[in-house]
Amino acid sequence: MIGEPALRRAHGEPLLAWMIFTGVCIFAVVLLWYFGLVERMVTGDRTHISSIIAVLYVAASLHCVWRIVAVQREGDAALKAAAAVRDGGPAAADLPRGLIARHIRDLTTKAALQGTARLDQTLLLRVLAERLRGSNHLGAFAGDTLMKLGLLGTIIGFIMMLVPIAGLDTEDRGAVKASMALMSDGMAVAMYTTLAGLVGSILLKVQYYVLDHATARLFTFAVDVTEVHVVSALERQAEAAE
Repeated sequence: MIGEPALRRAHGEPLLAWMIFTGVCIFAVVLLWYFGLVERMVTGDRTHISSIIAVLYVAASLHCVWRIVAVQREGDAALKAAAAVRDGGPAAADLPRGLIARHIRDLTTKAALQGTARLDQTLLLRVLAERLRGSNHLGAFAGDTLMKLGLLGTIIGFIMMLVPIAGLDTEDRGAVKASMALMSDGMAVAMYTTLAGLVGSILLKVQYYVLDHATARLFTFAVDVTEVHVVSALERQAEAAE
């Protein structure tokens, strides 16, 4: 389990990791642009699916960094809530706003309502985990969408390659050359969209892995604090009230 010192040390890691990763990606895109590969991909993909994939990737990346900042703010609030609980107990009036503090208040309310029964926070922890995850699941959806768009571009590209062959007259050299050009365009669409979809999906998975790891560490810290300082204190108070 992760304790308060470990959470403090890891506090800025997710955002820093995202910034480093994104900086490397931007540097790679600048190099590809300098050598003309980005322009070649944009002009070669007549369906513009690659451009759509790039736009969706940027939007999903912005969502990821927004969620990382939100998780780090919850981490700040969790540290303050842990300090308030240690100083004033689970019913401390100076608990900060945040999901962890809200969970502690829910535990306090549950303990007061159920009396001397054993306090089980399993269901409340499931609710807390869902609240902490928030819209993190959008990462899996976005990565899968980019992959499917890449496959869609592959299918469209192969269709563009096969259409000129249907009415091809092999004795007409001009028609053969025109068909070869159309087949080349179809192959370019298939390859560029597949490449854009695969690369975009992989890069998004890396970003959201950083986010999910930070969320999991925060949830572990919440379990540690509540089990050690909250649940035990509330059960002790219930026993003393008997």
